Amino acid sequence: MRIGELSERSGLSRDAIRFYEKTGLVESHRSPNGYREFAADAVPWLAYVRTAQRLGFSLAEIAAHGAELREAPDSAAALSALFAAKIAVVDAKMAELASLREELAERAGTACPLRPDPPRSTFGARPT
Repeated sequence: MRIGELSERSGLSRDAIRFYEKTGLVESHRSPNGYREFAADAVPWLAYVRTAQRLGFSLAEIAAHGAELREAPDSAAALSALFAAKIAVVDAKMAELASLREELAERAGTACPLRPDPPRSTFGARPT
């Protein structure tokens, strides 16, 4: 199918499809007249890409794991493992943001909210 049909069937703009093609997430072949021709399985694959992006996966992560997930005999188990790893990343970011929020709240009511951090202890450090 041509890019216009793929755009219509996938709900993505032609520019988005060209971008995905440029980054290697979707492939096309040029017909003799120069038009891009995409396989029919590009439609569900692009839906997968958009869903993965919405779930917080980067295009690099999708590209890195996409081929193995397409060919995995038990892609549900492979996806579950990727989701568990992504949950750990999200948890770490949430902890980091909670710590940042706490520090901002502590500084919000002070006379000098941008006071420098206290110097770190150099106990046990060798002089240079």
